[in-house]
This record gives sequence, C-alpha cells and structure tokens, in this order.
Amino acid sequence: MIWFIIIGMAIVTIIPRVIPAFIVDLIQFPDWANKGLKAIPYAALGALIFPPGIMTVIPEKPHIGLIAGVIAIILAWLRIHVIIVVLSAIIIVFLLTI
Repeated sequence: MIWFIIIGMAIVTIIPRVIPAFIVDLIQFPDWANKGLKAIPYAALGALIFPPGIMTVIPEKPHIGLIAGVIAIILAWLRIHVIIVVLSAIIIVFLLTI
C-alpha cells in the first residue's frame, strides 16, 4: 500500500514539472515575454538570498551575510550562472567564518 502512495505522489509531483517543459518548446513567445522569462532566475536568486536570512547568517556578525550578499548581487549583475552565484555566496560566508 505504501508503494502506491509513493508512486502516486511522485506522479502528481512530476506532472506539473514535466508538462511545461514540453509546452514551452511548442509555443512561440513574443520578445517581451522571452525577456521577462530570462529574468526569472535572477529574481528567484534575490528572493532566496536577501530576505531575511542575509542578516541572520551569523547573528553576532551580520556583516558577513551582507558581504556575501553584495558579492552575489555583483556576480548576478555580471550574468554569472545562478548556481555559481549561490555557491560563491556560500563559500564567502564559509571563508569569513573560519
């Protein structure tokens, strides 16, 4: 019984993630929509990094979070890949705490 629940949950989770991938290839978006869609990773990065965790990375030293956040903003502004931006911020926090 538990296997049916797990498989059902997997199917329900994967459907909304896979269907858009197939639909996006079939639809031709206008230029303004493509420009907006390209900005989504950077907007998501901002939502992940800044509020409110940036100031509470190390409560005794909030400047460490601010430094990592500024570096992440600069790298994102330079259009570095999102994963590298996030990893860079993590590495900066690690290096400043040792």
